[in-house]
Amino acid sequence: MSEEKTLKVLLFGATFDTQNMGVGALASGAMRCLTGQGRRVSISLLDYGTEEAVQTLDGQGARVSVPVVAMRFSKKLYLPNNIVVLLALAGLLRLLPAGRVREWIIARNKCLLQICESDLIAAISGGDSFSDIYGLGRFFYVSLPLILAIILRKRLILLPQTLGPFCGKLPRLIAQWILRRAQRVYSRDHHGIEELKILLGTDYDATKHALCYDVGFVVEPRKPSRAEVVGVSLNARRSSALVGLNISGLLLAGGYTHDNMFGLCTDYRKLIGSIVDDLIQKKEATVLLVPHVFGTEPGSESDVLACEEIFAELSGQYDGRLGIVRGELDQCEIKYVIGQCDFFVGSRMHACIAALSQEIPAVTIAYSGKFFGVLDTIGVASLVADARELNQDQIIGVINAAFDDRERTANYLSKKVPAVRNAVLRLSDDIFGLPAEVFGGRIDNLSDVPIPSIL
Repeated sequence: MSEEKTLKVLLFGATFDTQNMGVGALASGAMRCLTGQGRRVSISLLDYGTEEAVQTLDGQGARVSVPVVAMRFSKKLYLPNNIVVLLALAGLLRLLPAGRVREWIIARNKCLLQICESDLIAAISGGDSFSDIYGLGRFFYVSLPLILAIILRKRLILLPQTLGPFCGKLPRLIAQWILRRAQRVYSRDHHGIEELKILLGTDYDATKHALCYDVGFVVEPRKPSRAEVVGVSLNARRSSALVGLNISGLLLAGGYTHDNMFGLCTDYRKLIGSIVDDLIQKKEATVLLVPHVFGTEPGSESDVLACEEIFAELSGQYDGRLGIVRGELDQCEIKYVIGQCDFFVGSRMHACIAALSQEIPAVTIAYSGKFFGVLDTIGVASLVADARELNQDQIIGVINAAFDDRERTANYLSKKVPAVRNAVLRLSDDIFGLPAEVFGGRIDNLSDVPIPSIL
């Protein structure tokens, strides 16, 4: 009996060389689900960069090296790995019959060769960037590699992500062209399925276009080798609940435009101060500030700077009841820290997924529709406090209600989360065309876990 072939997969749209642990969680989770069931898969990252590199992933007691196939998104059209050059060569190859000329063209371009040698391209597009809401530049940045894969006749899979919206006519037409030609398209929320039905019309196919949970649910926590917790002790016995609080540097700065870009109905800085005070003074909790986007560059969207700023401002008021996590951790390590909490409040969606996937109740302070969509798939949409619609008092009301009912929610999550994780880990069965008794691409097939009345 011949040995099973090792499938070569290129993963596009998530890397480990990032300070955003949400992106790191997508990369880690995608790798876990693609290699599920012990399948022989060799994964490389397809990413924009100046040169080829190797990124590393620590997990399950081993350090794994992941090669990076580097493209360029640049005006320098003389670069052989420029995405425009690659698209032009791909178009030329479509016109040429199989033969030595084709082989010669491919062999002379290393980036093109590596893409052509792959069996499958799996795209996750940063989780929510396959859309034009961030501008045309970001849309083409994400879409051009997908178009390249289709022109080269590669198997293209869109892993679970937020699909759309596509507001402009041109992005909408391009998205329709891509979605019709991808072999599998997975939405991580119900709204994405409805978007697909509208975009594709009669071309919508429930066997190709399906719902699946966010891959962040299968990221494995790992105890940090280097982490500093200041102000409180994670190991100390306490009578009060330990509440993790993730502060978004992006929201504290007012968004990318620094002028309340997301249209929040409350002052985010004042909101954070009120949340800390309410949890400590009224709920008698201990609060731990937890960053999920690292970096110390001034003017960046770093959660580290945001947490340090709030900690410096408030720590003197709550001696021994307010702490902060320091040290640059990866997505597995920060998930471990979050897992030490009894309750969580976060403004970064994957920080909240890190809590929920460990059966810890978590309230998300939302600034976009993706929060509701993802939490709705696991039956806890009421844990979303949409700051675009709710004022400060209303958001604190959502947090208080969830905090008071955290034991019941934790019990619900203990029944739901194992099924969620299993569905994501079985995703590879659907992708690679093997029978899947538990997961056929549709969450509806999972055993239904009763949802608490408060939810």
